[in-house]
Amino acid sequence: MKYTWATATHVGHVRDQNEDAVVPAVDGSAEGPVVIAVADGMGGAAAGEVASRLAIDAATDGPAADVDTARRITDGNRAVLDAVLEDPARAGMGTTLTLGVFTSDGSLHLGHVGDSRAYLLREDELSMLTTDHTYVMELVTRGQLSLDAAATHPRRNLITRVVGMEDVAVDESETALAPGDRILICSDGLTDMIDDEQIRTILRAEESVPGAAWALVEAANAAGGIDNTTVAVVDVHP
Repeated sequence: MKYTWATATHVGHVRDQNEDAVVPAVDGSAEGPVVIAVADGMGGAAAGEVASRLAIDAATDGPAADVDTARRITDGNRAVLDAVLEDPARAGMGTTLTLGVFTSDGSLHLGHVGDSRAYLLREDELSMLTTDHTYVMELVTRGQLSLDAAATHPRRNLITRVVGMEDVAVDESETALAPGDRILICSDGLTDMIDDEQIRTILRAEESVPGAAWALVEAANAAGGIDNTTVAVVDVHP
């Protein structure tokens, strides 16, 4: 398989700095394997920005063909924990991390911690490939809250699992891709501002991957831009 990708990130209209990180930093096209990841840092001051960059750099280091996404994210987790040991003022910093390894045979290996997301657009259908590690999603899983109620719940942004915790558990999955598929990996700056139907509409309407990536960021900012927004869009070709 061949992949074309584009990434886009913006500070938004409210935050003073961008605590998100994304790899690759530039648009491109290549046969697999390709590693693409989005991280959304937290921790105040510069700590969130530090956590996201440390985690994403460590997780994407090494051969692109390495599909052990749990090990990759564990490496990112260790980098964040080591940085806290070196500078205790950064205690409590952490980051989400959603990472995909796109292989030459058309498989997507995902590793995921936090509430950044991965989506698959196949023909006209958009499906979410990750599960948010949040308080409200735990309630949804237990049948105590509906998805509609979760979208507006006052504690919807309370994250229960982040990179920067001791012994963090990593969700892993593998998806068989097909030519024509479009993958989105994004921070919650996008999904808190626009819903899945708006995301689907934009991904379908924009022919180019850079056009789709920046259209999503612009839509989040137009809806308020209360957080940093970062996206990576990947198209699959035979």
